[in-house]
Amino acid sequence: MRGLILSGGKGTRLRPLTYTASKQLVPVANKPVLFYGIEALVAAGITDIGIIVGDTHAEIEAAVEDGSRFGARVTYLRQDAPRGLAHAVLVAEEFLKGERFVMYLGDNLLQRGITSLVEEYERLGVDCEILLTKVPNPSSFGVAQLDANGRVMRLVEKPKDPPSDLALVGVYLFNDLIFEAARAIQPSARGELEITDAIQWLIDQGLRVRHEILQGWWIDTGKKDPLLESNRLVLDTLTPRVDGAVDDESRIEGRVVVEAGAEIVRSTVRGPAIIGEGTRVVDSYIGPYTSVANDCEIVDSELEHSVLLDRSRVVSAGRVSDSLIGKDAEVVRSEATPRATRVMLGDHSRVELA
Repeated sequence: MRGLILSGGKGTRLRPLTYTASKQLVPVANKPVLFYGIEALVAAGITDIGIIVGDTHAEIEAAVEDGSRFGARVTYLRQDAPRGLAHAVLVAEEFLKGERFVMYLGDNLLQRGITSLVEEYERLGVDCEILLTKVPNPSSFGVAQLDANGRVMRLVEKPKDPPSDLALVGVYLFNDLIFEAARAIQPSARGELEITDAIQWLIDQGLRVRHEILQGWWIDTGKKDPLLESNRLVLDTLTPRVDGAVDDESRIEGRVVVEAGAEIVRSTVRGPAIIGEGTRVVDSYIGPYTSVANDCEIVDSELEHSVLLDRSRVVSAGRVSDSLIGKDAEVVRSEATPRATRVMLGDHSRVELA
């Protein structure tokens, strides 16, 4: 089998971070989300992987390279614009033709990986297999309706009146017939070739479409709060490790990773938390469920349940929680008078003041 990871798209729900960066490279527990997907495919024995890329192709290619660091061989496939998941399948047709394959959305995280799903798909030899999970807001997803025998009878993309609470998780298993299906459908009202329509075409042709109900958690990391939630869940699995420098006046409590080159000075780090390489934490408190990336500076501040990207600075900022702070960003307290809150924010930013 081969793998197809979708890493195009514009990441509008994570702006302003994604004006300058790929949403699939935003880190969870200091590892880009995309890397979890590649690792899940390799763990399932799939090492020949195509990655659909768009405007952020240079950044993704620089991060993943040829895939050898993951034990994979990666081929990059350019999609000129986000025209839908079924369109991405057609873009990859030459790479995938003649192979069964897994399509994996690059901004998704699954607790249990996909190994058992791949094994079951290969054993049964069905034409398509989809993964479903119950969600409280099905109108935000592709939704499946099952018949009285528990078989998939209908799929609807983001319905106003959902026929069920079973959403499609961003993992799909296909054979060659999906290319015929993708060519047979028309763009939806939003101008995209929907994968739900392509799978519905398979169902309407009487082909074998099987579903499995997800075991464990699944998160689409495309918004801030789900990203922080996935960071929390992954940090809960940390194996503690201190490779950096921690002085005698500091305390490390619980599941904490301090990477090589990091420095903790007169501070408390209470896990689960991870401190990246070259980061300095001085006279500060790092609370649970916080990921601080590489070469950051935290001074005289408190952080909790937050994700900081490379080279960010938080200095004399008081208490910061439930936050996502981008690369080279600064949160500092100004001593200038008159005292005021001074901000420089990009489009689609949000600030909540104490």
